[in-house]
Amino acid sequence: MTESIGEPVGSDRSSGRRGRPALAGVAVLALAACSGDVTASDDDPEPAASLTLYTCLSDESIQPVIEAFETREDGGTVELFRAPTGELNARVAADARSGGLRADVIWGCDPLTVQAFVDQDLVGGWTPPGAEGIPEDLRTEDYVGAHVLYMVVVHRTEVPSPQAWSDLAGGDYDALAVPDPTVAASALGTLGWFAAEPGYGIDFYRDLQGNGAVQVSTPDDVTTGVAQGIYDAGITTANSAYAAKDDGSPVDVVWPEPGAVAIYGPVALATHSADSDVAKSFVAFVVSEEGQSVLGASGAYPSLPGVEGPAVPDGAPVVSPDWAAIGADKDAILGEYQQLFGG
Repeated sequence: MTESIGEPVGSDRSSGRRGRPALAGVAVLALAACSGDVTASDDDPEPAASLTLYTCLSDESIQPVIEAFETREDGGTVELFRAPTGELNARVAADARSGGLRADVIWGCDPLTVQAFVDQDLVGGWTPPGAEGIPEDLRTEDYVGAHVLYMVVVHRTEVPSPQAWSDLAGGDYDALAVPDPTVAASALGTLGWFAAEPGYGIDFYRDLQGNGAVQVSTPDDVTTGVAQGIYDAGITTANSAYAAKDDGSPVDVVWPEPGAVAIYGPVALATHSADSDVAKSFVAFVVSEEGQSVLGASGAYPSLPGVEGPAVPDGAPVVSPDWAAIGADKDAILGEYQQLFGG
């Protein structure tokens, strides 16, 4: 599951269905004015419940979940805004300036972003009763981890396979790519983990730059550049790297020592939607076994243990960022990074 690339995408699938009954109503009133008799049919269908979802998930991951939810008895139509985390933050800020959050649910790609929305009282205050199955370290009283991204190395098959992250700073690679931590939440989490890890720190990125590393926008851009031969290797998500390999690109995927960086993405209910049954149903569905199974079938890594999804290699090492520490030091970490790769 990768953060989407390009312009934000809005889904207006239900707006046309709502427009036609409105015109029909005008016609009924016009006829009634001529006849002097107005009758209403008890058979007229109730308008479908709807919710607005903001997310940074890829279209390949979010659309199957939406389609499955819309077919449920407790489902409803979902209006979608999808964008990378940087653009998602900008959309939420614009909402706040112009009257309030327009989303009923936010499904983010890292806990730091969603916690910031909690701190602004935009989301939180409720999690579904069935969320206890999600590991405790992936949930709070305000949000629940719904998917996991793993940051790994993608490299051209003709160059040596790195065994550790530090190998990327060696002499085996002429060109490297890293994703922008101000655009992609997964890149920020990875930067935060390296900044705090003994033996790495911000110096790791300084060494990468000295070895020819350049910054691109998102993890998918890293993968595309490596697949096209622009770069020898880069830091990206496992989903993106495996998708390129499965499509026949001459790349391979490494879960390097001391570990692939695990970034979990929380889903949260907007505070102004506390009384929205359909919004609550969507959040509950996303973290249920059924919803997680749909997510896993889409190629994303579910957060609910035991649900089938993409494979993690046997024995693959995994590490997790200290999100509280990243939140406290975010400006300083980004400032040091941007001295190397620009703002």
